[in-house]
Amino acid sequence: MANDEVKGPDNQGRRRFLTATTAVVGAVGVGFVAVPFIKSWNPSARAKLSGAPVTVDISALQEGQMLTQEWRGQPIWIIKRSPAILATLPMLDDRLRDPESANADQQPAYIKGETRSIKPEISVLVGLCTHLGCSPKLHAEIKPEPFDPQWKGGFYCPCHKSRFDMAGRVFQGVPAPTNLLVPPHHYENDNTIVIGVDPQGAA
Repeated sequence: MANDEVKGPDNQGRRRFLTATTAVVGAVGVGFVAVPFIKSWNPSARAKLSGAPVTVDISALQEGQMLTQEWRGQPIWIIKRSPAILATLPMLDDRLRDPESANADQQPAYIKGETRSIKPEISVLVGLCTHLGCSPKLHAEIKPEPFDPQWKGGFYCPCHKSRFDMAGRVFQGVPAPTNLLVPPHHYENDNTIVIGVDPQGAA
C-alpha cells in the first residue's frame, strides 16, 4: 500500500506523457498523409494544359508532308495536300461510306465539302482510327499500294486494315465506322493554326 502511494503520481505522469506523445505522433502522421491527398484534389499542370488551345506554325510545311501536334492527349495531323491530291477527292465518292460527311459528329459545322477543311490545301484531323483508336499511317502518294491497287493517297491502318482518303473520309468495307474526326480550329494568320478554338463567328 505504501509503495502504491509513492509510485502512483509517477505512473499517472508517465501515462499522461505517453498519451500526449501518441496523439502528437498520430496527428503528424495524419498531416503527412493528408498533404498529398489534398494536393491530389488540385489538377496537375499537365491536366490544366491538356485542354488548352495549341498554336502550330505551318510555314515550313511542304506538299505531301504532315505535322503532328498533341491536343487533349490526341495526335492532331496537319497535312498539306497537293493540287493533284485535291483533284482526286471528287473521284472517290462511290468508294466511301460517308463522302459528304453527313455525320455531324465527325467535324465542326463550318467544315464542309469534300476537302473537310477551312483551306482546301490544308487538312486538320485527329490522327486516331475510328475503329479502335489505332494511329493510321500516311501514304500520301497517288500510286498502287499492296492494300489498294487504286490508291489515290490517304491513310491506312495496318492494325485492322481500315482506310481513309486524304480528307479523312472512311472507305466502304473496312472496320472503321466513321470518318476521321476534325478538331475545332482556326487560322490566326496564313501560317498559324490554332487547334481547339473555332473561328470567330463560327456556327
